[in-house]
Amino acid sequence: MELRDFARTVLETGDLAVKLAPPGEALTDEHPGPAFRADGPGRPQALRLVEGAKAEVPSYEGMPDPAQRRRILHGLANHELQAAELFAWALLAFPDAPPGFRRGLAHILQDEQRHTRMYIARLEDTGVCFGDLPVNFYFWKKTVHIHSPLDFICAMSLTFENANLDHTVDYEEAARRAGDPKTAAVIEQIHRDEIEHVRFGWTWLQRWKGEDESAWDVWRSHLTWPLRPLRARGATFHRAGREAAGLDAEFIQRLEESER
Repeated sequence: MELRDFARTVLETGDLAVKLAPPGEALTDEHPGPAFRADGPGRPQALRLVEGAKAEVPSYEGMPDPAQRRRILHGLANHELQAAELFAWALLAFPDAPPGFRRGLAHILQDEQRHTRMYIARLEDTGVCFGDLPVNFYFWKKTVHIHSPLDFICAMSLTFENANLDHTVDYEEAARRAGDPKTAAVIEQIHRDEIEHVRFGWTWLQRWKGEDESAWDVWRSHLTWPLRPLRARGATFHRAGREAAGLDAEFIQRLEESER
């Protein structure tokens, strides 16, 4: 199967099972085709992205409350679904990107599909179906400002997924304190994967920035407001995930010092 065909299926289908299914055969990239920038994803009716929808994900402090835990799981599933769609979007938007970069996008896309399935399974264990609650499309709103592969990794890998290195730690610990080890185990696995996703963004940032440019300055220059350093961290900063992802000491320190 061609990467382009896989990406278009993930992006455009309204069938959730199809959207979250891994490719059934090896992926090739012989015909990436022309650039295609979708305005939004195909979704089943219950998961359509609606402007102004009130769908904030509760803080990890709500984890002990079963009702809040359901909202948390639903919101986190939608975050992972958006991520899968956006990695598919990037494969279609940047057909001329280096082959290794495109292979990395495809690998992460499949991780995001798996993460979505994991959250949905936990959500269904609570008696709620994915789509029973409203969803937001915060990630999707940023695509209008993404004009290059470097823009994409700065926003997605080094901002959204970077912040998730904090959020996943906080939500995992909260789930364990709430007596829900199954949810904690899911979040712990996602945290480990996010480290590799951030490593992917950091690796390509190093390749694309100028030899005399600082990673911090290049990253910031490729963010469009309201994306900024504080969006790349949680309320509690956890250094270990960034160190494991290979970020340099200066970048980590400046991120930790960013004001919330």
